[in-house]
Amino acid sequence: MAGSERRILITGGAGFIGSNFVRFVMHERPRWRIVNYDALTYAGNPANLADVADDPRYEFVHGDIRDRDDLVHALSGCDSVVHFAAESHVDRSIADASPFVSTNVLGTQVLLDACRELGTIERFVHIGTDEVYGELPLDRPDLKFTEQTPLKPNSPYSASKAAGDLLALSYHTTFGLPVVVTRCSNNFGPYQYPEKVIPLFVTNLIDGQKVPLYGDGLNVRDWLHVIDHCEAVLAVLERGELGEVYNIGGNNEQSNIKLTHTILDLIGCGKDMIQPVEDRLGHDRRYAIDSTKIQSELGWRATRSTWPEALAQTIDWYKSNESWWRPLKQRTSPTVA
Repeated sequence: MAGSERRILITGGAGFIGSNFVRFVMHERPRWRIVNYDALTYAGNPANLADVADDPRYEFVHGDIRDRDDLVHALSGCDSVVHFAAESHVDRSIADASPFVSTNVLGTQVLLDACRELGTIERFVHIGTDEVYGELPLDRPDLKFTEQTPLKPNSPYSASKAAGDLLALSYHTTFGLPVVVTRCSNNFGPYQYPEKVIPLFVTNLIDGQKVPLYGDGLNVRDWLHVIDHCEAVLAVLERGELGEVYNIGGNNEQSNIKLTHTILDLIGCGKDMIQPVEDRLGHDRRYAIDSTKIQSELGWRATRSTWPEALAQTIDWYKSNESWWRPLKQRTSPTVA
């Protein structure tokens, strides 16, 4: 597949991970053509791909994954789908779960049916999240999520993503649709919408504002650089076994308080810039990914997610690209990451 011409539909390609994936694939697979299908909701930003907008290998289609006719038209001539499009911010799902169910569940079902109708899709990669597994105890660092861990989502967001995963896998079993599912840990890197914790904290500090830290700050996340994630998704797209699930993690667990202190140190701010806030409802204590399967079967492992170098590079990107994030932050309602 790597050496041949391909035409790939990427849903949600104007978002954070999707836009990084579009750019990554265009660099790594110069003979491939990309169709970016995105509804351009608040987190979808054409500026994320301004540098490739005029490339003849790239096509943007403004469309909603819940619109079957538009999807069938956009899918024409495509042989593969990478499905990033999703509502993804837990805080927003707590405030209103409706868009999450509509996009992440109904939208995924409509996309799957459109692919079935065409009958030409050779690979459908559904991008999931480790949050579908629920939480791990803080006092058991030996425990990590594997692909066999039972699903136990604890937020409307993660429940909607679990439903999308199961729908996609059911279409493989029932209809033979060539589905592969990935579940990744927390991503970081350039072009991340400034409501998420790292860009929120960095841009707040650049503006001399405090950073809101939930609860006791002991919640732990596994941090994965977005380009490591893109590399893993490309490996799954090309070589993943149909009907399987692949966990993608950075092997980089950090508590929220440790993450906050590292950001403060790298920017040169004191701990007085931390603003404790009431904990989020249903806040999972710990996520940790076991990536043994994708490492052993596909030969992928994270190489860009080391701390604090990768975090420092990410902070430098936001410092150097204020013109990108400031308009987004000005129109974003204040939420806690």
